[in-house]
Amino acid sequence: MDMSQDSEETKIRLQEQSKKLTELGSILAKNQFTYKIEEKISKEYWQKRIKDLTKYNEISLTYYSQVQKMMNLINIEEAQMFLLQTSKFHQLGTELIKLMHQIEENPSIISSKDKQQSQWSKKIKENILEISSKCLENEKNMNLNFRKFYDKEIKTILE
Repeated sequence: MDMSQDSEETKIRLQEQSKKLTELGSILAKNQFTYKIEEKISKEYWQKRIKDLTKYNEISLTYYSQVQKMMNLINIEEAQMFLLQTSKFHQLGTELIKLMHQIEENPSIISSKDKQQSQWSKKIKENILEISSKCLENEKNMNLNFRKFYDKEIKTILE
């Protein structure tokens, strides 16, 4: 197989994967998930948040593994770095869900009006705010890295 045939094949695969990525991206955009932590003390609110985050993480992981597949066609090393970020995304999301479950069990711990908070409650509240912002930060970095990679490596091939 010659070089032009090889690059044509890469272009076709990139186009296919780009299409999948666009579909997943629009699903994520409709989802409108936010990492903002609100001081809601209803169990139902936290159950819904857990459900929303779980769904968001599932679709996002599919999206980011699609990104990684695309990157892998062009630069295996950068794709591996992205895979590490995806693992971190998964790990942080799992941690956030665990914390949300703890709040769901005892929703009053999230309220700043509760002056009788135990160390345990304060710790969970600190942790959920910290993990939530780490999730957001990590995801911003992932999107930024992919955007740079796309502009540098993929855009020219797809044109």
